[in-house]
Amino acid sequence: MQRWTPIRERIAPVVLCAQLASAFYDTGLQMVVKERYTNSTKSINHTVTDDEQQKNISNFYMTYTMLSNFLPFVPAYFLARFGDRGHRKVPLAVPLLGYFISRALLLLVILLDLPVEVIFGGAAVYGLCGGFSSYWAGVMALVSLTSSEEKRSVHMSRTELIYGIAGFVGSIASGHLFQLYAFEHKQGAVLVGLCVLLYLFCFLYVLFVLKINDGLKSRVHKEPRQDGFGILNLHSRDKINIILLFVSAILYDIAVGGGMEILMSFVTKKPLNWDAEYMGYGNAAGFVIFFTSFLGVLVFSRCASDATMIIIGMVSFAAGIYFMAFVTATYMFYLARALTLFALIPMPTIRSLLSKQVQDTSYGKILISLQLSLTIASVVYSPIYTQIYQATLNWFPGFVFQVSSIVTVLAIIPISIVGCRTARQEGYERIQGN
Repeated sequence: MQRWTPIRERIAPVVLCAQLASAFYDTGLQMVVKERYTNSTKSINHTVTDDEQQKNISNFYMTYTMLSNFLPFVPAYFLARFGDRGHRKVPLAVPLLGYFISRALLLLVILLDLPVEVIFGGAAVYGLCGGFSSYWAGVMALVSLTSSEEKRSVHMSRTELIYGIAGFVGSIASGHLFQLYAFEHKQGAVLVGLCVLLYLFCFLYVLFVLKINDGLKSRVHKEPRQDGFGILNLHSRDKINIILLFVSAILYDIAVGGGMEILMSFVTKKPLNWDAEYMGYGNAAGFVIFFTSFLGVLVFSRCASDATMIIIGMVSFAAGIYFMAFVTATYMFYLARALTLFALIPMPTIRSLLSKQVQDTSYGKILISLQLSLTIASVVYSPIYTQIYQATLNWFPGFVFQVSSIVTVLAIIPISIVGCRTARQEGYERIQGN
């Protein structure tokens, strides 16, 4: 019978509250950026065209994304090393502090009518504290340590499900909360204020409440410490699989990250032209796939290999993002989202496969290596996607989504090779066993 895990040893409250706060922040940021760029152009008696507004907004997100994703590179690696040496709270607490400070800056932008570019300073603080790279790698390292290899894919997907539930609820509520007035009638102050309080709670919970299982700590210290990223002493099959998994993950992240970044600008332009309420509903639709992806893992894990599940998820996203290119009405947006129902299966399953290639003392390093690889990729793809979007605004604004679909198909190739290699090796081991 499985032992009931005390609440103090669970990372779920942090994942839940942090993602709830993140959903609030995403809607708040989208609306503040849209309103500031619209109002700034009106104040100088210049009638801004829809294309000009789209270029301003997409340029803002490009700069913001590059700062948020590039700056964590070095801090996140050292935070992961601290985590693998037994200090598992460090890769969680430091990024959460960065989240708290950066989100507080958005609140100041709203309350004090500061220039929207101040948010770039928040992105810098967030990045220097390790950002999402450190935070999520720290979460997944804890999940890996507390689950068996057989159940790891399910446990990681369960964590993603909690993340998705919080994002869904937060996104649904965020559009309504943004429209509440408080603090001298500053729209958005209530929403972002709640976001800041939630991140403060997460930081204090990790610091003073969360208890890392003593057995895990002792196991980390008893294992010999390895230098590097924990892959130097593996068999050649493992090294090749790791490389292929990295390539597949990076390509898929380029497809998803680039497409979703442009989608934030796409929905603010005609013919969609969403307001805060529709923004919240649209973001919530994106989180529904956390439910369907989790159910997909539960079902497919009984009859399919990890590699096959990853391919199913990638095909699902490729179909949905391709259809998104032709969206001209809100109902079509939701149809496109419906096609991506298994799009969240690939990344947690790839992380699970990677963790199976190394010793438990290297979970943090291998996962942060993946996360930082994705960070480097984002610094490259963000300006490329932005330039493609701006160049095709006049004749086919959805063209960039077709690019994402093509890149997703390319990501299927290396994971297919991993699947073939793994099946061949398992067959060989069965023959040897007989």
